[in-house]
Amino acid sequence: LLLLLVLCVQIKCFHEIITIGYSVYHSYHLPWFRTLSWYFLLCVNYFFYGETVTDYFFTLVQREEPLRILSKYHRFISFALYLTGFCMFVLSLVKKHYRLQFYMFGWTHVTLLIVVTQSHLIIHNLFEGMIWFIVPISCVICNDIMAYMFGFFFGRTPLIKLSPKKTWEGFIGGFFSTVVFGILVSYRYFVCPVEFNNDSNSFQVDCEPPELFQLQDYALPSVLESLTGWPTVRLYPFQIHSIALSAFASIMGPFGGFFASGFKRAFKIKDFANTIPGHGGIMDRFDCQYLMATFVNVYIASFIRGPNPSKVIQQLLALRPDQQLHIFNSLKAHLTEKGLLPALEEAAA
Repeated sequence: LLLLLVLCVQIKCFHEIITIGYSVYHSYHLPWFRTLSWYFLLCVNYFFYGETVTDYFFTLVQREEPLRILSKYHRFISFALYLTGFCMFVLSLVKKHYRLQFYMFGWTHVTLLIVVTQSHLIIHNLFEGMIWFIVPISCVICNDIMAYMFGFFFGRTPLIKLSPKKTWEGFIGGFFSTVVFGILVSYRYFVCPVEFNNDSNSFQVDCEPPELFQLQDYALPSVLESLTGWPTVRLYPFQIHSIALSAFASIMGPFGGFFASGFKRAFKIKDFANTIPGHGGIMDRFDCQYLMATFVNVYIASFIRGPNPSKVIQQLLALRPDQQLHIFNSLKAHLTEKGLLPALEEAAA
């Protein structure tokens, strides 16, 4: 359900930005361009979703012959689809509109980069566990609300010319409020990644909570210990990571909104669309979320995700018997050389 929601939001955001390009460059009369824009969106989504399915559901893909073939030649098919669109664009060029058509070609590809690529990262975050989807989105929403509240009641100093209503007081108040909110909301819920269970032949999100979501004792600095009287404090490690997430949401996240404000000022429009009465378009609500999603994905890859034994086993089982035997012998020799295999054999005995 959430995957469909992300896809729907992505399509709507793409539509809003492309429509601005059409209206600004008066390009409705250009041959095939509306069709080609949506065709490129289809191609890019086919590529990204295919990569995701192959990566996370490798066993299922290998089990079904049609899926296995599509997976094996996925990148070639994706490239062929894109190449077809590229050739269609070249064939649609009209002599008196060359520059305008290339403007729109670039506009479409930048929109794909901003919207579709980052939507794909949101889906990757979801597969790591829903908490990596819920907490970042909640932090961005909290920062928007608290920055507005602090700015409304205490705002005096303008923050940036692109958004005259933004104030330093709101920015700072939003930062501290979001950090506290991020720590409080980061508990052991929705922590399991999505995996395919071979035994039940179904997807599951049940697991033993990883170390990241198990309470641990942390020694407090001497200053805090003297103030609180507590030598240690018990926290989930994820709550420590949530400080980084909430700090990014409150410090760098607003720059996604500033970027969107600059974009709208450049083209003399108030909102991306009027999808939500009084609040503009979907893109107006998600301008900070896309930047946040990219950071979360990079953060997980850099500081959280490690080697996944289940994925390695899935790939090994897909190999030919002789290849499996070769890997087994290599691994056995490696463990014996390190002195681990005899210890394991004695323990088994």
